[in-house]
Amino acid sequence: MKRYLFIIGAIFLFSCSKNSTIKVNPGEVYFEYVKYTGNDQYADQHPVAENQFYNPILPGFYPDPSICQKGDDYYLVTSTFSYFPGVPIFHSTDLVNWTQIGHVLDRPSQFNNDSLPVSAGIFAPAISYNPHNDTFYMITTFVRGGGNFYVTAKDPAGPWSDPIWLPEVPDIDPSIFFDEDGKAYITNNQDPEGGSTYSGHKATWIQEFDWKNDKTVGPRKMIRDGGHNLAEKPVWIEAPHIFKVHGYYYLTTAEGGTSINHSQVIFRSKDIWGPYETNPNNPILTQRHMSADRAFPVTNVGHADYVQTSTGEWYAVFLACRPYTVRNEYNIGRETFILPFNWDNEWPEILPMDETLPLILDKPNLENKLSSDKPVMGNGSFSWTENFNGSELAFDWIFLRTMREKWYTLEEGKPGITLQLRDVNIRELKQPSFVARRQQHHDMSVETKLVFNPQNEQELAGLVLFQNEAYHLTLGVTKIDGKTHVVVQNAKEDPSIVRNMSGDNFDGTVEKVILAQKDISNIYKGEILLRASMKDGQFSFEANTNGTWETLLQGLDATYLSTEKAGGFVGTMMGLYASSNE
Repeated sequence: MKRYLFIIGAIFLFSCSKNSTIKVNPGEVYFEYVKYTGNDQYADQHPVAENQFYNPILPGFYPDPSICQKGDDYYLVTSTFSYFPGVPIFHSTDLVNWTQIGHVLDRPSQFNNDSLPVSAGIFAPAISYNPHNDTFYMITTFVRGGGNFYVTAKDPAGPWSDPIWLPEVPDIDPSIFFDEDGKAYITNNQDPEGGSTYSGHKATWIQEFDWKNDKTVGPRKMIRDGGHNLAEKPVWIEAPHIFKVHGYYYLTTAEGGTSINHSQVIFRSKDIWGPYETNPNNPILTQRHMSADRAFPVTNVGHADYVQTSTGEWYAVFLACRPYTVRNEYNIGRETFILPFNWDNEWPEILPMDETLPLILDKPNLENKLSSDKPVMGNGSFSWTENFNGSELAFDWIFLRTMREKWYTLEEGKPGITLQLRDVNIRELKQPSFVARRQQHHDMSVETKLVFNPQNEQELAGLVLFQNEAYHLTLGVTKIDGKTHVVVQNAKEDPSIVRNMSGDNFDGTVEKVILAQKDISNIYKGEILLRASMKDGQFSFEANTNGTWETLLQGLDATYLSTEKAGGFVGTMMGLYASSNE
């Protein structure tokens, strides 16, 4: 049955490409649909039973997860850096099926990242529920945008408040713990007392938070210096969370940096102010000891948050990566995984250090109560088609930097989206006409149909696979020497720019380079199908103007868009793009 539906769909798309009556104005481009197909080799080889599910629960660029609970409902948020809207929020009742219910930061008044590099912006959001006033809190760091702030909401679907800034809380990764007695505390990562004594030397601090008056009160105190064992000079202790159980306050943090040495460690104290004793079996979660050539590796594991279910079970959500090379190269970013949180002699353990992280788990003893009409995050192999036939974009679609003007058009009940060509290109530190979704597989294809008549060589519209301003690939239609061409292009590599993880050393002045081009002026009737694919570590790019797919470029090394090459904290975004300034 699926095969016949696919054939019917293909016939429909082909007939549309021949008989479309869509007309666009100069300075605009119309995209009729986007079709994505993603293949997961592990899932194809390892089918799940009815009582099982796949890790990750949020595949693709969903890093730094944080989770909270109210009754039988669980809510999860992740980092978005310089994408807008910021901080997607997901809802689940069984920790397996997750549906996005909105974004926490969905208004320009909440944050301004107009000119920031992609990997600046919103870092490590932490979500908490305060039962004393029945309110949700999301606290985060706005890197290069003002520091730490929090927002609140009665309904996690929003609206959320404008930011309440915390200038007295420095550095990064704050989180809020609401105690049983009604008091609350903010923990965060910053330099230790007296300053750092080695590179990566950080500490965990705490301060009381007066939630009734929206401010911190009292002294700040360092409660952990350097991580698990200061004598070993541990680096980048960060993302602290506190929870209370068995009469102890447990402080858990990430350690080792967010690459292959990433890990999770834990400490405890009878008093929230400390002193905190160290778990002798730290780390409680890591994969840094595993062989790089193991089958279906999961790496970079850490940055965990925790929840106890209504049935008494404990689970940890955390970030991890699925590389496709032994050099830990991955394109789809840091993803959200989940594992049971096991207790042994009052010290918890997520995963023994000699065990590989499982990609199939038994379902928790919870009921899925999500409405059947709500879209649920896909896992394993899956595909989707977006026809843009609503009056608003689905939550999956986001933009690069804060949206100040609406440059796209949707019509209720009619397929397609129209983008304005604007005087911004995707290599600049501005907001281009670029609407995007996350790439979620390393074996995938993404396809669209566009109707477009470029007027000059500065106009271009098409598909983009985007990591950052200096590392991306564009498949589009433009003019060259007065004739219409379909091209594949990227950014010119500047050897003077040494990419770092935050992109702080990028000034947004990269030039373009055409990798492949084809003159289609004799056959182009104003519409074209475009397709970009990734398989076996290589990209290919195709175009279809007359019912036949033609390859423009194949065999391109896909590690060009890996985090190891491109730098940064994000994953590849696939998007529709239009510019009058190419």
